Amino acid sequence: MSELIIVDTALAKRQAEGNPIRVGMIGAGFQASGIALQIVTATPGMRLCAIANRNVEAAADVYAQTGLEPVGCDTQGELEAAIAAGQPAATQDAIALARAEGLDAIIEATGSIEFAAHAVLAALEGSKHVIQMNAELDGTIGPILKAKADAAGVIYTFSDGDQPGVQMNLQRFASGLGVKPVLCGNIKGLHDPYRTPATQEAFAKRWGQKPAMVASFADGTKISFEQAIVANATGMQVARRGMLGPDFSGGDPGAPPVPVEQTVAAFEPYLDPTGPGLVDYVVGARPGPGVFVLGVLEHPRQRHYLELYKMGKGPYYCFYTPYHLCHFEVPTSVARAVLFDDPVLTPQGGPRVGVVAMAKKALSAGETIDDLGGFEVYGVAENMDAVRRENLLPIGLALGCRLTRPVEKDVPLTFDDVSIPDGRLVDRLYAEQEGMFA
Repeated sequence: MSELIIVDTALAKRQAEGNPIRVGMIGAGFQASGIALQIVTATPGMRLCAIANRNVEAAADVYAQTGLEPVGCDTQGELEAAIAAGQPAATQDAIALARAEGLDAIIEATGSIEFAAHAVLAALEGSKHVIQMNAELDGTIGPILKAKADAAGVIYTFSDGDQPGVQMNLQRFASGLGVKPVLCGNIKGLHDPYRTPATQEAFAKRWGQKPAMVASFADGTKISFEQAIVANATGMQVARRGMLGPDFSGGDPGAPPVPVEQTVAAFEPYLDPTGPGLVDYVVGARPGPGVFVLGVLEHPRQRHYLELYKMGKGPYYCFYTPYHLCHFEVPTSVARAVLFDDPVLTPQGGPRVGVVAMAKKALSAGETIDDLGGFEVYGVAENMDAVRRENLLPIGLALGCRLTRPVEKDVPLTFDDVSIPDGRLVDRLYAEQEGMFA
């Protein structure tokens, strides 16, 4: 994408001046490991100063794969001394890292919600830019975190490389051509809301990932969060609860995919060139796992040019990116924030779309909701006016909640169906967000 061409030049200048962007990272899992490799081996002008992880040995291992040996740090003071000395550091204390002097930006890559909320809030209060890969956090309390970032004069942004960021780049690109985006779309290979950690265990083991996380991709929770944060960044909405999600695979992940251009007809009855636009997804289209944007262009002469350039006759034009490269593009997102005050994707204002918890099976009183992608619930995207009107329970708040009464399979949970654990920051921030925007 064109923004890389600006960023690589700016980073080369920082490298030549001996003034690299100084980054701390929270998390040492699958994606964090890739981000560290990318910064250390392929991003001149940026230095990965410190990694925080609850298991500090995992943080040290992330550095070890790059040939670096970190010093262990227990306190904020020790971290600040290591950063000043140019010594890579590993710590268990995410809050100390988030608050440490000498860092320009924090990358949050834990995939948690409550833990991440504490770390991101500490980083923003410490006047650091925050670049995160955490659609679950952003789709639950992103708007209030953005408000706090604005108050601190820093950038709060989702990262490039993952599908929401790639959609946002494409949406901005199409808008820059004079095309009005009317739908931002994600491309999936499989959607089955009843997948669980048990059904996804073998796939997870093959790729070194957690079964529940893999199940959250398959059961639709992940894509619901991804499209919710695109909606919150663009002002778009969903056509209905759960989105339209036309499935061209016939339920068979091995079925030959159809070209994404053929999917336009499935969405056309719902598209409104004068409205705010939609977020949605397709199953069984190519190029997977890419993204697409549908847009309209009114000027007849410009439409003539688009037809000449093999974009079709309109009225809807399909732009797509045939891949998303996740961790590879995170350093570009950091540079955009630090050097250009340019967020990849950040909430416009209050939330437009939320992700609510649906019963994956018949739930009994006393059951506890353990995990995203777990055995109890799956997430679906819903417009915020309906979330508020029906008192629906955001799935980002549902973790750790205990059922106080039975809920039938495929029925949305409400706040009245559960008891919420005491003292959580995420609940406090969600309440503050609703107070500000509802």
